[in-house]
Amino acid sequence: MNKGFYRVFLCLVICMLLISNVPVSFAQKFPDIPQYTTPAEYEKATGKKITKLNEASQLAELVKQGKLPSVEQRLPKEPLVVVPVEEVGKYGGVWRTAMLGSADTMHLAREVGYEPLVRIDGSFSKVIPGVAKSWTVSKDGKIFTFYLREGMKWSDGEAFTADDIMFWYNDILLNKELTPVISKQLTSDGKPVKVEKINDYTVRFTFTQPQGLFLPWLSTGLKPFAPKHYLKDFHPAYAPVDKLNDMAKKAGFDYWYQLFAVKNDPWMNPELPVIHAWKVVTPLGAGTRVSFERNPFYWKMDIAGNQLPYIDRFTADIVDSLEVMIMKTVSGEIDCQHRHIGQSTQDYPFLMEQRSKGDYRILTQQHASAVVASVFLNLNHKDPIVKKIFNDIRFRQALSLAINRKEIIDLVYLGKPEPWQISPKKGTPLYYEKGSKAYIEYDPSRANQLLDRMGLKKGSDGWRLRPDGKQLTITIEIGRTALGWPDAAEMVKKYWENVGVKTVVKVEDRSIFTARYQGAEHDAVIWAGEGSAGLEPLLNPWWYVPVSRGAYYAPLWGLWYETKGQSGEEPVPIVKRQMQLYDKLLNTTNSEKQLELMREIIKLAADNLWHINICTYPDEHWIVKNNFRNVPDNSITSGMFPNSGPYNPCQFFIK
Repeated sequence: MNKGFYRVFLCLVICMLLISNVPVSFAQKFPDIPQYTTPAEYEKATGKKITKLNEASQLAELVKQGKLPSVEQRLPKEPLVVVPVEEVGKYGGVWRTAMLGSADTMHLAREVGYEPLVRIDGSFSKVIPGVAKSWTVSKDGKIFTFYLREGMKWSDGEAFTADDIMFWYNDILLNKELTPVISKQLTSDGKPVKVEKINDYTVRFTFTQPQGLFLPWLSTGLKPFAPKHYLKDFHPAYAPVDKLNDMAKKAGFDYWYQLFAVKNDPWMNPELPVIHAWKVVTPLGAGTRVSFERNPFYWKMDIAGNQLPYIDRFTADIVDSLEVMIMKTVSGEIDCQHRHIGQSTQDYPFLMEQRSKGDYRILTQQHASAVVASVFLNLNHKDPIVKKIFNDIRFRQALSLAINRKEIIDLVYLGKPEPWQISPKKGTPLYYEKGSKAYIEYDPSRANQLLDRMGLKKGSDGWRLRPDGKQLTITIEIGRTALGWPDAAEMVKKYWENVGVKTVVKVEDRSIFTARYQGAEHDAVIWAGEGSAGLEPLLNPWWYVPVSRGAYYAPLWGLWYETKGQSGEEPVPIVKRQMQLYDKLLNTTNSEKQLELMREIIKLAADNLWHINICTYPDEHWIVKNNFRNVPDNSITSGMFPNSGPYNPCQFFIK
């Protein structure tokens, strides 16, 4: 066992005292962070009229100096109206955060970068307006027409129009050097979506087949636009390629498209126009802190007519360890953060103890994933004997029954989650009670019986043997040390060895881990079980049906699906049936029909026990300074929807 395990064990009693709050059910209503598409919609819904526009004092001063247009000229004709979580905020201050190494750009994307064409709401279950104020979908689900905000501007004051979407489409998406492989969400029948400009503020996306999940996919953060007026100077459709390659070489690159990628990076290029609430001024690579300042042309306002954001600046200190990040938190140097800090189960008792010293509160974030630790046996194993054993459902049932989930929950996950198998969480539309409880009882006697019936006899040393007489050994590989996985794996090893299955736990570099499981070189791995809340099960269904090589339990079946049978391994009939159901789901725009199809997919996954699961995902947390306001008390976090983006960080403020 590692040190983290013993630390959790020693802290268990005090932790139980600290976290004795009433537990939050996943069925609890999440804050919508209400918004109105336009001021007219706000007035119609509330009877209140926004009569005056306001701006931050430093922007007002620039207007006086003639260095900036008035706020009326900077906002679009129809700004998006955000309703603050607690109250109308005040301008000013710095939002201090930290990122774990310079590669942790997802932190910036989550806090600053979520400004897609359409957004997801606070429950992660409904697509709502974003950059596009509205849209229409044809009856056959093939044509999507988006209506943009007239007068919306980039951070440099240039107009945001349909031309910026067409530039993204013609010059980025369809350029093979910039986009070697087009995302499957932007294709149908293997062909790219067709995008057309109707007028300056209307664009049409046309597919050859119905695309039932296109809008939800856009809401995950996909941005089908780019600032043409700036980036065209670095693109061969608008400048000689020889000249661009010379520019690239002077900047330290070999080819124009490498330079273009950096010029189009909002975290590395301060000159790039953006539509975010804050734009970078001290970029990645310029030191140990990435700094942003408010965007004077940001296109949202609050219900009092205040142009957002409230906060002047955003910073992210680059640190090299979680321990440093936690020390900065308890020293009062971080204002609001979930990523890394709020994900650490082992450090939660310490963070609770230090609340007064750090002057912060801890807010609940429920995870959109169903299970914190899943054990995935490789059903596509290269060894035919092992493959036959793993594909026998009795073997998976036996190993599941051999696990003492309550002990793992108490010692690794602070007693908070509940034993769980295959199902979205309670309170979600796709919850499958039978699947959640299948084979989760601790019954080593029954496990032994199942293994005996399979003919897996024990040798003289007590270890079970394969049919060829060799010792049966399972290596559990772990590519990330977070979420208590090494400790959980060591306990699983103990339980499996108690029923005679020799087990080895191996922690390895993430790149090695990924290469091995995607190549089906592994025996078993541990990862989270994803796809529980809102639209996630539909968008990210691999936990239930292997539709990508990212399915740890069947990467070659997933590859077969991805390549339409050209690569990988042909799945068994039940999995083929699941894949057919998912294809039907993708081709329907009827949300009730989509849920009906997904329920059948989940039932087949649970009834066939494709993998072995431990317990529900414990709550994660936002660490928030007491004077940092408008952060929802209860929210969802997700790997797919970049929290805190859906909760409109532009309305956070410092009181």
